[in-house]
Amino acid sequence: MDAQSRGRADGIDPADQWVLNPQTGTYELRLDDSVPRQDAGHRGAVPAPARPAPSVPGQRGRRSARPSEDGRTGGSGRRGRRTRKPAKSKALMWTGGVLGLLLVGGSIGGYLLYDRLNGNLNAIDVGDALSGRGLKDGPLNILVIGTDKRTGKGNEGYGDKGSAGHADTTFLFHVSADRTNATAISIPRDLVIDIPECPTKQPDGSTKVVPAQPATRFNESFGQQGRDPGCTMRTVKAITGLPMDHFMMVDFNAVKTLTTAIGGVDICLDKPMKDDESELDLAAGPHRVQGEQALAFVRNRHGLQNDSDLDRIAVQQQFVASMIRRMKNDVLGDPKAMFGLADSMTKALTVDTGIGDVPKLTALAKELGGIDVKNISLMTVPVIDNPAEGPVKATVVLNPVEAPQVFAMLADDVSFTEVKKKEKKAEKAAEEKQKALLKGERAQPSEIRVDVYNGSSVNGAAQTTLGWLQTVKGVLKSANKSNAPQKAARTTLEYAPNQADQARALADMLGLPASGLRPGTVDAEGLQAMTLTLGGDFKAAGTPIAAPAKAPAGVKKVEADKQVCAR
Repeated sequence: MDAQSRGRADGIDPADQWVLNPQTGTYELRLDDSVPRQDAGHRGAVPAPARPAPSVPGQRGRRSARPSEDGRTGGSGRRGRRTRKPAKSKALMWTGGVLGLLLVGGSIGGYLLYDRLNGNLNAIDVGDALSGRGLKDGPLNILVIGTDKRTGKGNEGYGDKGSAGHADTTFLFHVSADRTNATAISIPRDLVIDIPECPTKQPDGSTKVVPAQPATRFNESFGQQGRDPGCTMRTVKAITGLPMDHFMMVDFNAVKTLTTAIGGVDICLDKPMKDDESELDLAAGPHRVQGEQALAFVRNRHGLQNDSDLDRIAVQQQFVASMIRRMKNDVLGDPKAMFGLADSMTKALTVDTGIGDVPKLTALAKELGGIDVKNISLMTVPVIDNPAEGPVKATVVLNPVEAPQVFAMLADDVSFTEVKKKEKKAEKAAEEKQKALLKGERAQPSEIRVDVYNGSSVNGAAQTTLGWLQTVKGVLKSANKSNAPQKAARTTLEYAPNQADQARALADMLGLPASGLRPGTVDAEGLQAMTLTLGGDFKAAGTPIAAPAKAPAGVKKVEADKQVCAR
């Protein structure tokens, strides 16, 4: 008998009965209201069969408290004091569910919960679409894919009938290396991009290569032509230049089951929202939605500002932010609610094999557990209307100016929120000293002499940079020195003291940060040139090496700690 079918003869699942008492720290028997129980002040109750309480390590012989009339544990019939909620939130909707495992583990009956939750998970091998980085090896990029595949009762009105599904709602969730902040970037399903060639694992163990597909909608990156989540990961990597560490995928049912598990999500509307197709009918003002109504809300785009998918994405971001707050304030710290959420979450999830069991998923949740909700931002990748289309615009393309800036910020791990960090005096002094190198006079482009080496992984980077410097910036005294002796992690500029004005001018052109300047101690003689070595942070000629310090002005953010009414 497997973990999901274990139980007593009366059909009550043992996993639903032994729960953590936050006041005593022990696991105690809590029966459902449907099960008769003997209680000192509960007249007419039929005595329940006696059961031994599970022993807890370090608490031998300690008796558990009896459940009171309202189902709360405590020595008397009085209502127990509510426990203090954690001050920190746990990131995004799936993480809260996984953290429930931390609350229910450790008892003698814990293996029942482990088996049940572990058996819920579905894992897919996506091969080298994963970066291979460990959980503690710097920033984390997790792709959260919502598909429009029709599964489950009541979903007949959503998605394409008979389709394998599409990448309908996709978030790139970037977690900073120091785990102080996170950014969720929505990728529009109607974004026109190039889908790269994709090797996919087949049921018989073989590998099928799905051919590349240029100039197509992003939502085609999953489900179509046999593409798996690894294909979506490869596509996002091609778009952003960022390595993909893990993926998590859910379908329509997840929205219904997860919102029901946490007792609903609070939303706010500036004006009424009605959709005859989904039977959504909400008045202006605040609401708490769950189940079918929650799904209809996040899927709807009729009656929004422009009736567009971009408007719907903004509503979805506000919905996810509200879900984070809901779990922080009302779910975390409630063991029974947390188990229900963990059970629903693991049933809804499909993940990569790197996080394909409960211990790995829990380890991931613990990595993200300290992120404060005020340091979680949600936004949409900057796009513009597709210029290749006629008067009616059905698709979008990346904003050629703002999108690279956002991707550069993620690559350089720049926070989209202001995060206060403790900085040692010595570190701050060293940083200020480095920044001072950019203060002073700038030479004219015609006076700059520089040799360019390619230490990046971009083929031909030195030549394209040379061409850009000469034709666009007027730096004619520049030369391509081909490949550097070895790969470089960062772009650097070496120069002599008497070339400082040239270095500052060139740094301005390249968008090179002060940390990339390498001043020498001996003056240059004659026609000696500076040395520019392009590194792993090089993206393309003309693209700033350093990421912007803040998001472009046109990028609208949803901050997870703030309630915003949908328009």
